[in-house]
Amino acid sequence: MIRDAIAPGHDAGSPAQAAPLKRTRERPDSAPEGFQRVRLTVAYDGTAYLGWQVQQEGASVQGCLEAALGRLFRHAPRVVSSSRTDTGVHARGMSVHFDVPQAQWRMTADKLILAANAHLPEDIRVTAAARTRADFHARFDAIGKQYRYTVWNDSAHDPLGLRQQWHVPKPIDLGAMRAAAATLVGRHDFLAFSASPGYERRHTVRNVTRCDVLRSGPRITVVIEADGFLYKMCRGIVGTLVQVGHGRFRPEDIVPLLASRDRKLVGMTAPALGLVLWKVFYRKPGMPRRPHPADVE
Repeated sequence: MIRDAIAPGHDAGSPAQAAPLKRTRERPDSAPEGFQRVRLTVAYDGTAYLGWQVQQEGASVQGCLEAALGRLFRHAPRVVSSSRTDTGVHARGMSVHFDVPQAQWRMTADKLILAANAHLPEDIRVTAAARTRADFHARFDAIGKQYRYTVWNDSAHDPLGLRQQWHVPKPIDLGAMRAAAATLVGRHDFLAFSASPGYERRHTVRNVTRCDVLRSGPRITVVIEADGFLYKMCRGIVGTLVQVGHGRFRPEDIVPLLASRDRKLVGMTAPALGLVLWKVFYRKPGMPRRPHPADVE
């Protein structure tokens, strides 16, 4: 199965030097001529990783995935993701793409899933794979994302959810949380709910289309959908909503907090372990594409 993806005369464990990719100015993010673009959906438990993106030191999800693909294709493809989750954050529906020379594409999508997973650690799995059009872009074709955050609201923690739930033992006023969440829906400047990424941000307005607070027994799930997210924005929202549920803030305080654009005035940042990138939404054919960063910055 694995050897089907490797050209004769090359060792899977020793990838050859990849040829330079030729891209056009008109569509710089398209697959080069002679290459097949492949789309994957990836799920992972982020507990053991320093986030999605490859780091100089420490394990990353991207690094593990690229190492697995390097065992399958001598081209050793680099993957492009829809998001870059932070340390300890999980994903159910991370979307990525990579390019592989058409001469090396010798397996079905189903076999690619099996082959890639055979070389991945158990806490990372490819759940879907498909050939896609040459100009599909996992990041710039995305029009929105859904994150889910789980809070375990009970005096005793859930031992089966230690890695993926924030244990909050103090009782929470769910009605207050829901009222506050409703005021976050819409187009707002979310600077106050985000953390500094270490560089100046020119655009901090995002359109939140859904912010629901659901409860099933002690499990509270906050579902947030938006056209984009600032650094640690979801965790800032959840931390503040929990503190609304504890009475530190009132639901009517949310709008003035947004207007303040001051992180020091807003509530705490919820821990990373409860956050999951649940799904990524993509534009339909005919919809305009998000601009390339070179055209914006």
